[in-house]
Amino acid sequence: MNIRQKLALLGLGLWLVGAAVAESPQETAGKAMAGSLARQAAAVAAMRVSIARQRAAMVMLPLQTRDPGEADAFFTLPWPALGPACDPLPEEQLQPLIQQAALKEGLEADLLRAVAEQESGFRACAVSPKGAMGLMQLMPATAQELGVHDPFDPQENLLSGAHFLKQLLTRFGGDAALALGAYNAGASRVEEAGGVPEIPETTRYVQKILAKLPLP
Repeated sequence: MNIRQKLALLGLGLWLVGAAVAESPQETAGKAMAGSLARQAAAVAAMRVSIARQRAAMVMLPLQTRDPGEADAFFTLPWPALGPACDPLPEEQLQPLIQQAALKEGLEADLLRAVAEQESGFRACAVSPKGAMGLMQLMPATAQELGVHDPFDPQENLLSGAHFLKQLLTRFGGDAALALGAYNAGASRVEEAGGVPEIPETTRYVQKILAKLPLP
């Protein structure tokens, strides 16, 4: 075998090694999604541990040391900062879940998507300082009423949040502004106010969501 043939074989060998090591764009994207989902799973696990800590704190805290009304409170301790571990749900996973929940409840998918975005930024492991959980930020009492088993499961949270939103739309005659005001501030406050309550947070909430919806 002459030198030219040896160099040709060496080049072929290097090419084969490179082809075996190289990843396709689909494989690279798949690994990136797997990493994102793994970080979300870790964040959800952290939230579950924190919830258990909240419940334990309520049991251990003597009643006489609680503030008025705190005996019925679910969350009492500050929530840990999740940082980058709580990533938004990937679009290819999010959109089918939104379509499924919207179709099941007879909602506009754009409305459900806008609520989820405003509530959690599409972060399935999000928890507010008041204890609202998941994509649709279900409060513990609401989650219990709706029979939610895992508020951090994206599918269950979206389905339950969509069902709750549909209940509010029915209650307020299909008026999206009133239903959104009730989702944020509570149905009783909307009924007492005879409209969207004049609470800055609530009015901004309603305006931001309605602004995201396409014009008819």
